[in-house]
Amino acid sequence: MARAMFILWSFSAILVGSANLTAGVPVGVNWGSQASHPLLPGIVVRMLNDNGIKKVKLFDADAWTISAFAGSGIEVMVGIPNSQLHDLASSLDNARDWVQKNITRHIRNDNGGVEIRYVGVGNEPFLTSYNGSYMKTTFPALQHIQKALDGAGFGDKIKATIPINADVYESRSNIPSEGNFRKDIHDLMVQIVRFLHENKAPFMVNIYPFLSLYQNSKFPLDFAFFDGGSQPIQDKNLQYTNVFDANFDTLVWTLKKNGVEDLEIIVGEVGWPTDGDKNASPKLAKRFYDGLLKKLANKKGTPLRPEPLQVYLFGLFDEDMKSIAPGGFERHWGIFRYDGQPKFEIDFTGQGKDKIPIGALGVLYLDRQWCVLKKDSVKKMSEVGAEVDYACANSDCTSLTYGSSCNNLDMQGNISYAFNMYYQMQDQSVEACKFNGLAEIVQQNASQGNCLFPIQIQSAGERTRLSYGASILVGLLLILFSLVL
Repeated sequence: MARAMFILWSFSAILVGSANLTAGVPVGVNWGSQASHPLLPGIVVRMLNDNGIKKVKLFDADAWTISAFAGSGIEVMVGIPNSQLHDLASSLDNARDWVQKNITRHIRNDNGGVEIRYVGVGNEPFLTSYNGSYMKTTFPALQHIQKALDGAGFGDKIKATIPINADVYESRSNIPSEGNFRKDIHDLMVQIVRFLHENKAPFMVNIYPFLSLYQNSKFPLDFAFFDGGSQPIQDKNLQYTNVFDANFDTLVWTLKKNGVEDLEIIVGEVGWPTDGDKNASPKLAKRFYDGLLKKLANKKGTPLRPEPLQVYLFGLFDEDMKSIAPGGFERHWGIFRYDGQPKFEIDFTGQGKDKIPIGALGVLYLDRQWCVLKKDSVKKMSEVGAEVDYACANSDCTSLTYGSSCNNLDMQGNISYAFNMYYQMQDQSVEACKFNGLAEIVQQNASQGNCLFPIQIQSAGERTRLSYGASILVGLLLILFSLVL
């Protein structure tokens, strides 16, 4: 097993952390779970507090993760995956069991309890790409979960909602006042928003200006940001200088037309990726977040709803197991890298102070070694194709795509990058650096320029296995010791 490197934090680091607490912007952040090597929950909770982030949105109800927030002062939104919607829709008892297991036990935790505020029922279940798979189960699941929360005595404090993609509403002319729900889902959405309104629960929408740019080559770049420079859109007596405001107010008009004008809106996801596409970079991500956070700090809403916005940034970390069907950028939404280290300067207070956020402390890395193409393997290049395909199919090579951070590597560099990503994904197993004799393990950093050849971390799952193995070893030693006596 690879020797672990332990990064210790000192007393001075603790002082720096406490001195950099943010204030004034009640911003939240999404913490996804589709990473091959997740960080320990305790490390993440500390990092959130170090950066003054007091709200977090989860995508499942993992008990270890949720319990780490007990007594932290961080408000939590617990998620229900789409795969569980059928069971929750089919039976109120199933919903009651879910609430007992995933809410009640944490609220009444002996360590001060977890401050759970919302339950997200499903995740973007009405995407057109799902072909209606969750049309019949999402709303009944929402109703059952809210009723179960009410029955458990949490209904006034904890609200159930559905994190929904902005594609559930549309405006053919791109004018906010002409917005309405998609025709294929209109009646269902009206039922849902009226239910949310009756239960004083918010409408949660995910808005992605980056996708407007990604999906339309003619989309004006500057209109995706908050610092002006693009031709504004005029809608009656209101002017829109960025696509976020226009999208948000399209929803406001949609709700108004369907009888729930005053329904609370929370932006469940908004962010900018840093790799995997020509427009995904730390520089553009910084530009986007600088504008958004300044807007939040100034308590500015949108032209139609000028009151302060409630927002969860997307996301906290890169996730190397996410589907790349939409694009390679999907694995690079993190403000922080896979290991909890920041990618760019960001001021969560929205005051415009360029500073590096506080990274994760106490992270364990595997050995400082990389798997690369052997120099004498050039003669065997005809064999490389299949090996690279295998490596990338079982790891993450999205940084090699056009316009990405490793796009400028030469052929040998591309091959080495693919080999190393697989090797690290496999926890630096010696067998994972064979590739039919084409690869070798080296101790010299293989990174080139802006292209990082990462060293994998010893993840939460790996630590669990280590602890389990250690406990077995201790148990065996005790048995042997007792037999000797």
